Amino acid sequence: MKKVLLSWSSGKDSAWTLHVLRQRTDVVVTALLTTFNVAADRVAMHAVRRDLVRAQAERAGLPLWEVDLPWPCSNDEYESRMRAACDRAVADGITTVAFGDLFLEDVRAYRERQLAGTGLEPMFPLWGAPTDALARQMIAAGVKARITCVDPAQVSPAFAGREFDTALLGELPSSADPCGEKGEFHTFVHDAPVFDRAIDVQAGVIVERDGFVFADVVGTAGSSVMTEA
Repeated sequence: MKKVLLSWSSGKDSAWTLHVLRQRTDVVVTALLTTFNVAADRVAMHAVRRDLVRAQAERAGLPLWEVDLPWPCSNDEYESRMRAACDRAVADGITTVAFGDLFLEDVRAYRERQLAGTGLEPMFPLWGAPTDALARQMIAAGVKARITCVDPAQVSPAFAGREFDTALLGELPSSADPCGEKGEFHTFVHDAPVFDRAIDVQAGVIVERDGFVFADVVGTAGSSVMTEA
């Protein structure tokens, strides 16, 4: 049985990849891997707080491997820190790194190049799935996610902070991918079939920065992941 390290962005595609892999009998996911911008203490682009990602891992019953990246971070520095994570994976007997990519050939090619020679093979369990059907399948199965980042050049800034649901899918422009694969939007999953319980969250402040619109996600009062705004 292959031991798999799953690249975990905190978003819906990562959660669905874990769900798909857990249906298989030839692989076992042993850990989640997430990179953090240490200056902001958040996941890059998704802008999700570290405590919330830790809550996801805890609810998925998996250890979280945290890779801290400086800001700004050069490509060389990024690749160096990821190589260290790959070395750790090989030492732990992991043979495969899984990604939730859907159809971007250049992204897939980059990941394959970076893993070449590391002793790890890449895996893309969702690759080629029709994204409209996939988005609706996720929602029907109980994946619940908040939109944390929007590219206003591709979709309305008003989507920031909203739930990823069938209503939102119906409002997306025809040019947008239903799963946001082209960077239209990014999400934070607060409930999914792979979690033993939901994460109670609410939308926080919405800001525009570096050409993107970000919606903060915070733990609600009484939640085990309550964070400061």
